[in-house]
Amino acid sequence: MEILEGCLDGQNLKIAIAVSRFNEVVTKSLLEGAVAQLKRAAVSESDITVAWVPGAFELPGIAARFAKSGEFDAVIVLGAVIRGTTPHFDHVSNAVSSGIAHLAREGKIPVIFGVLTTDTVEQAMDRAGLKCGNKGTDAALAAVEMANLHKRIS
Repeated sequence: MEILEGCLDGQNLKIAIAVSRFNEVVTKSLLEGAVAQLKRAAVSESDITVAWVPGAFELPGIAARFAKSGEFDAVIVLGAVIRGTTPHFDHVSNAVSSGIAHLAREGKIPVIFGVLTTDTVEQAMDRAGLKCGNKGTDAALAAVEMANLHKRIS
């Protein structure tokens, strides 16, 4: 039996990060967590490319450009969609989730979903480093592991 696993060595990996500017107080913390973790995994800062987009709805489009460019080993998508008093939350979170899932299924490179969908700002802040760890850090670990697994399979 052959068991395939990715490793957490980020040397020579090129990672793209798409991050939403909307709810920047949250997304900036997610980005900082992701970049710090990538560096701990030995990804060179010069091999990390960050693209800021206006809102979460724009994330799948820029992630697709990164994925199809052939320049990166993985894409991390970071954002925060916080429920309000209108159905806007449902439309945006569904569109972002569907778009990122579609890219991930294509399988060209790993596309890692690091978009928080929470009911409150407090929940988002907790998941961006206050109380529940930093989901940006988790996304970075997943990106390194999955990029290495993709390399083993190809």
